[in-house]
Amino acid sequence: MTCTHVELLLEELSAEAALRILLPRMLPPQVTYDIHPFQGKLDLLGKLPQRLGAYSKWLPDDWRVVVLLDEDREDCVSLKMQLEGFALGSGLTTKSSPGADGSFAVLNRVAVEELEAWFFGDVQAMASAYPGVPLSLGARSGFRDPDAIRGGTWEALQRVLQKAGHHMGGLRKVEAAEKIAAHMEPGRNRSRSFQCFASGLADIG
Repeated sequence: MTCTHVELLLEELSAEAALRILLPRMLPPQVTYDIHPFQGKLDLLGKLPQRLGAYSKWLPDDWRVVVLLDEDREDCVSLKMQLEGFALGSGLTTKSSPGADGSFAVLNRVAVEELEAWFFGDVQAMASAYPGVPLSLGARSGFRDPDAIRGGTWEALQRVLQKAGHHMGGLRKVEAAEKIAAHMEPGRNRSRSFQCFASGLADIG
């Protein structure tokens, strides 16, 4: 059944800020959505089984639930399996374990290693949002693979922006997410985890 509405469960406000801007570019115009940010990763993981159990009792066939978490240097496969287990334990099908007809209710996705890697996947958007960020950044050693930036992705973003003269008092994550997402084009993003998220959204219909 064609999807008409998406419920998004996110771990933090910066993800909400970015997706409120990006989702209209990534979902069909007829699909509505609600975004539900939690108070961090542990809060979302702690409440997710109960939340999914509640959805299982009333979720319409044409609605989907999307869960997005940061990897945060954990084992991505184990984290994804944990999310899958929560959904299947609640009686909900997932994209990885769909129904007999191929349909699914829940899409689980992990941002590797953090949401900020998605911003490094679109250096042009970063440079447009923050003058002074070099367009050559993505070609430099350590930044060629946005999902493999060492030392913490948000810390790397803070260093890059401060070097360009921005966020000198510390990275304001929600503000940065809004400014960079405003210039992002999903199709050119070099982050594999972003493209995995985008392809999952494309399949929810």
